[in-house]
Amino acid sequence: MVDHALPAARRGPLTDVGVVEVGGIGPVPFAAMLLADLGADVVRVDRPLDDLSGTHAVLLRGRRSVVLDLKSDVGRTEVLRLVEASDVLLEGFRPGVAERLGFGPEVALARNPRLVYGRMTGWGQDGPYAALAGHDITYLAISGVLDAFVGDGGRPVPPLNLLGDFGGGGALLAFGVLAGVLHARATGEGQVVDAAIVDGVAAMTAMQQSLLASGAWSGPRGHNLFDGGAPFYRCYRTADDRWMAVGAIEPVFYGRLLQGLGLHSAELAAAQMDAATWPATSERLAKEFARRTRAEWVCVFADLDACVAPVLSLQEAREDPHLAARHTYAARAGSVVHPGVVPRFSATPGSAGTASAPR
Repeated sequence: MVDHALPAARRGPLTDVGVVEVGGIGPVPFAAMLLADLGADVVRVDRPLDDLSGTHAVLLRGRRSVVLDLKSDVGRTEVLRLVEASDVLLEGFRPGVAERLGFGPEVALARNPRLVYGRMTGWGQDGPYAALAGHDITYLAISGVLDAFVGDGGRPVPPLNLLGDFGGGGALLAFGVLAGVLHARATGEGQVVDAAIVDGVAAMTAMQQSLLASGAWSGPRGHNLFDGGAPFYRCYRTADDRWMAVGAIEPVFYGRLLQGLGLHSAELAAAQMDAATWPATSERLAKEFARRTRAEWVCVFADLDACVAPVLSLQEAREDPHLAARHTYAARAGSVVHPGVVPRFSATPGSAGTASAPR
């Protein structure tokens, strides 16, 4: 059995939760990472010849792994043995695959009636698309979300694979199985959690659905409040071809934004929420931002508290003073940089929360 930097003594609020993770990539490993970070004892079942420890060193942190041939009787028997002693099973196969391998929900729950069986797919366990292949971008496209992310020439640009795989997928899978564990411990009854990326992403559009219902999201893409249409909620290019992010929604912050740009006027401030003025105002703000470098604008807005920030690269973010102070990114296992454990918990009841370095 391989140990992915599992500490001798696990810490966190989930130290009495046992998890079996059937190896995969993307959302299931992320869910398992979140659970392991909070102290759960996670055993990852990898297939023979799989070696993801280098490519996915961060995603695989904090748990042990065992290599099993899931198509063999020995592998199936060992998985079920692990299931008998665990609270949670996580798998990310297409519908029906786990059943064919011999450890589907019916079999697993017969072995362990208190088990929470977490199933992660893109489309869900049923529906017309359930058997189809897909990736993060596929699920964002069908859920109606990708259309809002506009790039050059109006081309939709995927927000990395953060929103589908990790937000609507892995994070909500972890949330669902923990709710299942609470239920199982209260009632003695396990259950199956059907976590689908299309469902999770749709849930994350709650605000946009509200705006649609109220008529506040009525323009074409790129012309609404949170999709870059509003001049006070978008990014602007600087003189050195870098970017500043503006999120000055409230009038007080919008006023400080205009002040920093040297454009403060009663007329501009009063027209903040008039969508008809947004294109012209955006052009005006763009011209001002283009006059100085990103570093210069950082200095201008340093003390204005206007919800204006430089757009940092992944590498630059590691050196940001706030993130450094909180150990949001930290090197571990040599030179590999990890995001920290989230969320943070107080060490003892009543004490202040402290930063946790990745394990």
